[in-house]
Amino acid sequence: MKMFATTTAAALMASTSAIAQIETRSVTFTNEGQTLTGTLYLPEGYEGSSLPMVVVTGAWTSVEEQMPRVYAKEMVERGFAAFTFDFRGWGKSGDLPNNVRFVESPSAKSSDIRAAFEFVASLPEVDATRINGLGICASAGYMVDAVSGNDLVQRIGLVAPWLQNKEIVEAVYGGAAGVAGLIEVSRAADSAGGQIIPAAGPEGAEGVLMPIGGYYYEEDRGAIPAYDNKWNNSGWEDWLTYYPADHATGLTQPLAVVHSEAAAIPQGVQTFLQSYLGDATLEMLENVTQFDFYDNPEDVTRAADVMAEHFNITDNNDS
Repeated sequence: MKMFATTTAAALMASTSAIAQIETRSVTFTNEGQTLTGTLYLPEGYEGSSLPMVVVTGAWTSVEEQMPRVYAKEMVERGFAAFTFDFRGWGKSGDLPNNVRFVESPSAKSSDIRAAFEFVASLPEVDATRINGLGICASAGYMVDAVSGNDLVQRIGLVAPWLQNKEIVEAVYGGAAGVAGLIEVSRAADSAGGQIIPAAGPEGAEGVLMPIGGYYYEEDRGAIPAYDNKWNNSGWEDWLTYYPADHATGLTQPLAVVHSEAAAIPQGVQTFLQSYLGDATLEMLENVTQFDFYDNPEDVTRAADVMAEHFNITDNNDS
């Protein structure tokens, strides 16, 4: 599948601003005929030397201004350039095929990440020999798929990764019958041209993907104006039949994982690592919830420290 990237001049022309000693530049690039919008993060006062790069992606239904921005800033503070973007069908980016939006499509999101790697490798601000990927929550699987077999990427990091297989999917979504029911919902929605519901709502809300309160529903956390807060029921089948915990054998780059037994499906990490044949670092933090990893300063700092140490290792001093 061929990817396309805009020229550097066109991509970096939009805007530049300084935020907390970090310079941000709004950029665009293309994939499969659609324009994606992203942000390049650089140290304030950047003067032209190429920097190691970390492409950061976030949880399902998220936009770049949520947890990706949090970790992008952490990476810049540790000496990296960073890049975030909205996937096709989400936020400011163009649509998925047939003008579809708000579908959690693992294949489309993995394709978008590969296109992002190609794009950042073309930028003069980036040291193309030191490009890394950092996937958070659901996008951990997408990041694994985008990095596997990809010579542009040197290292990969996963924070609070949601790595599911068939067993985990059935445990989370009500057994085989529950999964089958959601797949029926997905097919019915797809036949109707899509069925969009709220992604997040207060605890106990009906007809909402995540009726759980917390991060996605709090305005000072994830419920920011940029968040779409939408979910297309057409996406259930692709999501429920996506098993990234079984995708470890295709990954050869060195891997770092930060997770917690108190966060979501830690058993997926163990399943993944059992099949992964490369160099892995696993840091399990105590009593850190999934949402804590998104924006709790202490936990974000600890996770970012692990990732920075991992990404700072170069081929010349790999063990």
